[in-house]
Formats: sequence, C-alpha cells, structure tokens
Amino acid sequence: MTVERKPTIREAYVEASSFLQGHRVNEAASCAELLLQHLFGWSRSELLLRWQELFPVERLEEWRQLLERKAAGEPVQYIIGEQEFYGLPFTVTPAVLIPRPETELLVEQVVLLGRKLWSDGSARHKRNDVGADHAERAADRKPDMRQAEGELRLQRGEPPLVADIGAGSGAIAVTLAVQCPEWRLMSSDISPAALAIARDNARRNGVEGRVAFLEGDLLKPYIEQGLRLDAVVSNPPYIPEADEEGLQPEVRLYEPPSALYGGKDGLELYRRLIAQLAELAAMPSLVGLEVGMGQASAVAQMLSAAAKWDEVRIIPDLAGIDRHVIAVRYNEPEMQTGSVE
Repeated sequence: MTVERKPTIREAYVEASSFLQGHRVNEAASCAELLLQHLFGWSRSELLLRWQELFPVERLEEWRQLLERKAAGEPVQYIIGEQEFYGLPFTVTPAVLIPRPETELLVEQVVLLGRKLWSDGSARHKRNDVGADHAERAADRKPDMRQAEGELRLQRGEPPLVADIGAGSGAIAVTLAVQCPEWRLMSSDISPAALAIARDNARRNGVEGRVAFLEGDLLKPYIEQGLRLDAVVSNPPYIPEADEEGLQPEVRLYEPPSALYGGKDGLELYRRLIAQLAELAAMPSLVGLEVGMGQASAVAQMLSAAAKWDEVRIIPDLAGIDRHVIAVRYNEPEMQTGSVE
C-alpha cells in the first residue's frame, strides 16, 4: 500500500501559484507568497527558511479557503488585512481604498516641497492678526478639536499645519507624520469606518498623538472651525462613472465606490475642493493632488484660476502618466522658480 506524501511548504506554494495563475490572477506567485506569510504569521525570510518543512495538515483547509478567495478576485490586501505604503504597514479593510504606489510619489513631493517651504520647521507665510485670532477662538470653542489626537493649537511660529483630505486608511497623513515629525497633521473623511481604520494605523505607526482626525466633507470641517492650513493634500475619487464597467473586477467589486468614482467626468471632487480653498481662513502655501489619467491639465487649470501661485507643476508617475498636480506659493523670494505647467 502506498501512502500519499505530504507536500512541503514550497511545493504548496508552487501548486498555489499555478492554481491562481490558472484563474488569471495577476502576480500569482507574489499573492501565493503573501498568503502563506499571512497563514503562518511569518516574515518572508522565515518563510524561506522553512521552505522545505512539511505543510501542516491541520492548516490545509484554511489554506484552501484563502486560495479560493483570491481566485474569486478578492484583493490579497483585504484577505491578509494589510498593505505596505512608503515602507510602513497599514491595516486595510473593504471600508477603505487600498493604498497605491503612485500615491507614495505624492507624499514624496509634499515632503520635499514642504521641507523647502518650512526649512526651519515653522510656517512662515503671513498671518494677519484678525485671521489668527479668529482661528484661535474657533479652536477654543470647538471641543472636538481638543478630543482629537494631538493638541493642534494655532499660534504664530508653530510648525506648519497640513491637512489630508479623504483619509481612507490614513496612508498619506500617517506617512507625513512619520517623515516630518515637526509638522502638525490633520486628516478628514466622510466615512466613520474609514476614520476608525486611519486612527488605528496612526497608533500602529507610532503617531497617534500627532494626527487629528475629523469627520466631514472635503474642506468643510476646516472652514467651519476657521483653521489656517499651510498645506492641503488629497487623493480624491477620480474615476469617471462611465469607466466603472472597464475596471478590474477586484477593484470594481471589492473597493468602496465612494473612494473610487468622481462623478460623470471624474473631476467633480476637484471642482468642489478647489472652490472651497477660497473659503479657508487663508490660502494654503502648498496644494498637492493626485489625479487620474488625462486629468492633470484640467486640474492644473482649476488651481491656476483659484489663486495666484508661484508654481503649478505636473508630476508623472513611474509609468510616465501625469499623476500629480502641485501648486506652491513660496515664502522666500529666492525660492521662486517660475511657473511650470
């Protein structure tokens, strides 16, 4: 009588990769590896060290279920509950958009330009006394500001105040807080579920006390509280509604629609957000926006019409697609380089 040989972990990985590839899963081998790490709670190095061990029989059914979920199209990030962004771990669920590598470039640009604007660690753009006093009174009469993560008092000479509009998983705000510990960060979203995940990610990455989270639509909560923002950063929903059917099933069927679609032409959120800039206590020195394919010129024109900037630049992603629009008002004359559109 022959006894069926138990597979090694490596053999299970090879078989899983083939199975997922047969179901037209993109990057099937990488998905199989991530699922194995998730199943056993191992790092990649530990997985490779234990490559030749026999696969535990008692975990085979759980392994099969993970593979079936991935084969059905569910994003691997939702299955394992995590996505790395800018080298940091972020918890993700179907309540939030999965952070993309393209957005890392937006964070990178904001960090570079912000450090250039605020090289001494403080916001130096002009604040008139009336506006500053109004912002301070607004903070005093709004108890939710004091209950938020971090005391964010608006006083002259304090570090720059940067707002991330559309928190999602908190990837942008949390990463900025980690990269620029001298900055004050706020992040808002219309989704309470998303804000809960963003708060968890702030705790997970050690910046819980340095990012304040607010519930509200675009810039409305900042306008209502009379806050002076030094920078506004956002990766709003930008997919045109007509493009829904052409999306990959793992995006269309699993990621939150409220984080994907930006109206008929994909530009609805940009129009509203840019129009609201004028309602802030003062125009920010820096605005950074991620955009969809073919949208950069239109968004750049909206920003140019909304205020007088020293520079409005369009930044391509690694695939050469115009992906980010950055508008800047420099504080020091020698830093002005002219407009690039």
